[in-house]
This record gives sequence, C-alpha cells and structure tokens, in this order.
Amino acid sequence: MFDTLSERLSGVFDRLTGRGALSAADVEAATREIRVALLEADVALPVVKDFIAKVKDEAVGEAVIRAVKPGQQVVKIVYDALVEMLGGDGPPEDLRIHGEPPNVIMMAGLQGSGKTTTAAKIALRLKKEKMRALLASLDIYRPAAMEQLAMLAKSIEVDALPIVAGQQPADIARRALNAARLAGHDVVILDTAGRTTLDEAMMNEAASIADIAKPGEILLVADSLTGQDAVETAKRFHARLPLTGLVLTRADGDGRGGAALSMRAVTGLPIKFLGTSEKPDGLEPFDARRIAGRILGQGDIVSLVEKAAEQVDRDEAEKLAKKLAKGKLDFDDLEQQLRQVIAIGGLKGVMGMLPGVQKLKGQINEAQLEDRQVHRQIAIIRSMTKDERKKPDLLNGSRRKRIAKGAGVDVADVNKLAKMHRQMSDMAKQMGKGRMPAAFGGGRMPSPEALKQMGAGNALPGLPGGLPGLPKKN
Repeated sequence: MFDTLSERLSGVFDRLTGRGALSAADVEAATREIRVALLEADVALPVVKDFIAKVKDEAVGEAVIRAVKPGQQVVKIVYDALVEMLGGDGPPEDLRIHGEPPNVIMMAGLQGSGKTTTAAKIALRLKKEKMRALLASLDIYRPAAMEQLAMLAKSIEVDALPIVAGQQPADIARRALNAARLAGHDVVILDTAGRTTLDEAMMNEAASIADIAKPGEILLVADSLTGQDAVETAKRFHARLPLTGLVLTRADGDGRGGAALSMRAVTGLPIKFLGTSEKPDGLEPFDARRIAGRILGQGDIVSLVEKAAEQVDRDEAEKLAKKLAKGKLDFDDLEQQLRQVIAIGGLKGVMGMLPGVQKLKGQINEAQLEDRQVHRQIAIIRSMTKDERKKPDLLNGSRRKRIAKGAGVDVADVNKLAKMHRQMSDMAKQMGKGRMPAAFGGGRMPSPEALKQMGAGNALPGLPGGLPGLPKKN
C-alpha cells in the first residue's frame, strides 16, 4: 500500500535533504510536488488543500530555512501532518467491548467489500485475546452468504449461529443475541447484507438491525481499491447509521492509498483495521504513526517485530541463535528460516517493512523477489536426505543432480541454494565474532554512510529515539 506515493515523496525529500540550506522557493517547489503526488494517489482534493496549507505554514518559517538540517525539518513537518490527517498521534483505537456481554459488533458495507471475511478475521482476533465470539450472518439475499460465514467460523474454530431457513434479518439478530446470552459469549458479530449499490431498502434494514441489537461498534467495511468511491460510500452510510469506525480491505493491493488518506479527514471516523490478505489473520490495527512511516519510505519495524513474535517459536529461535553464533547452520535451519519468512508476510511483505527499502525498489524488482522462489527452495531442501540436510558438505555433483530431479528444478537452482547457505553460514560466523558481515544474498552490505542515508535505524531522519512509538535509545 502507498507504493506510488512513497516513491514520489522519496524523490522530493532526497532533493531537499541533499541541500545545505533551503529558500522559500525550494519549499514552495517541494510542496507543489507533494500536492501533485497526493492527487495522483487519489486523495480527496479538500484533504490535499488542507494538508498542503498546514505543511506550507510551518515549512516556510525562519526556523526551518535557517535550521542546521532544514531538509530533515521539512520531512518531520510532513510526517507530523500525515499522522494528524490519518488519525492523530495516539495508539490504534480498540474495539468497543467494555459493556455487559454480549457486546455487539455490526458489520456494514456494500456487497463485495469484504464484510464476511472481515467479520471472521475480527472473531479470530478476539479469540486470540481470550474472548468468545459468536458469528451471525444476516445476509439472506446473497447466495450461500450464510454458508460462507459458517465455513469461515469452522476454519478458525469460532462459534457460528445455526442457519434457520426463512428467517428475516431482524429475527436472526434477536436470535443471535439470545443465543449469545445463553451460551456465555463475550461478543456477537452481526454480518449484515450488502448491495451492489447504495439503496434505501438496505439502509432501512441496517438501521432497524442497529435499533434492535444496540451495537457498541458499527464498522463500515470498504474496499480501498475503489478509492474515492469508498470515501463517498462512507459518507452516505454515516448519514444513516451511527458508524463508529472503518475497516479498509485489500490494502495490500492498493498502491495509491487515497482512500485511507481521505477517509479519516472526510468522515471524522477512525480507521480501525486494514485488511492485508485473504488469510484469516490478514487484519492489522491501523496505526497513524506506522502508516506515516511507511508512506515516507521508512518502513515499519514495529509491525514486522509483532508479526515475527506471533509466528516464531521462542525456544526454537534461541536454539537457532546458538547455532548461528557458532556458524553451524544446516539446511533444516535454513528451511525453518524460509518458512518463517512466508509466515510473517512473504519476501515483499518483509522487505516493505524495512527502513530505506523504497530507495532500493528497482533492485528488489530486478531480483524478482517472489514467494514461489522460497517455496521452490523449500522443495529443494525436502528433496535431500536427512544426512544431506545435516551435513551440507556432502552435496557433490551427483547428489545435486538427484536433488534437482526430485524437486523438479534445474541443478543451477540447487547450486544457488547451496551458495545462499554458505553465505548465510559465513555471515553468522562473522556476526558471532562481532564483525559486520561482508556479504548477504550475493551482494555487498551497505557501508555505515549508506545505511545512514537510507535511514536505517530511524523512522525519520533526524528524529530522536528511532522509530515512532519506540523508546529512545540510551
């Protein structure tokens, strides 16, 4: 998400930070480019005007123009304005689940926006927080909508309201509330019907369900790929329903991000979640500080660490760390690392959260980083014998041919994997001795000066304390 905007802004800031002093004309030219970049990202025009006015007011002041590092001051001003536009500097807003159970979450939105999948994702999230959720489909119009929710509930091992043919949405809502009270559920998630377009009947039905269920949360689910149409949908729904928050789906496929940047400013409603994949756990809290960091090409190390913490077994990680310190990395260890990369978002997902990676986008695209390459490497490892996986030095020419045949790849692919293993082992040995490794993935590690230019270790150049939301370094 935000790839196009991030790339454009990165170019603007490179030119600013490369200068020792800034004139008012420099700032004017930069804000003009930022304005065009936001409009190209499909951000609503009124939002762009307010944003640029705010940035310009602060950026043309004497404090910036005469600052020691004026370019970085402008970056900081843009970052602060982005955070404010996206929802403010506070932590992500929690779901309103504080009253006497069962608390009710009502899902609203157009057909095809991802309501049903999002309902299941929220139920799984609540399950991880030790809460019992009951999923109930009120969509009697879309074929197999109820069955779809029931199947999703079964896949994540969450309760679903039994389907009773012929019941109307209002009656299903009442039955869901009664069932939740009797079974001791903490939360009821009502998945309401959508339409291909907004219509009066749908609005009346949604309003009547809200009157019956008295939900603490009414979440509008909108497809971020629809851009400004999603913003208009939010405005019209909010005029009829007391919406409490927004969920933007397909965020992983939206390279512009205009809907996310406009939603909060236009509706005044918080964006509570981003749908990042079709997987049951593909839902992340919307954090304005982290999103602003991603937009400015500074990555999101916090989210990467959180994803890794969810997926990585701590005991296994400690065992591997000890082996790495001794430089004893075998192919089983390499397979474990490759599977973890897939689990926490795949190659591009991980790279997209690393600081400075936006500036290496050309090299990344040229390297053709794809998850299927990782799966192919795992297949090669699984075509080895136990002894070969434990003792990589056993891989002679004839063994490599047999492994390639078993994995359905060329011998060259086996050779590449063996080379990657050697490089990772060498890197581990050097790090174990307290030295920075010289090679990684076939390329040279950037120098400290290059890393500093890329912004590694800082969410924004010149900001104390590193990443936004992280404690300052001692």
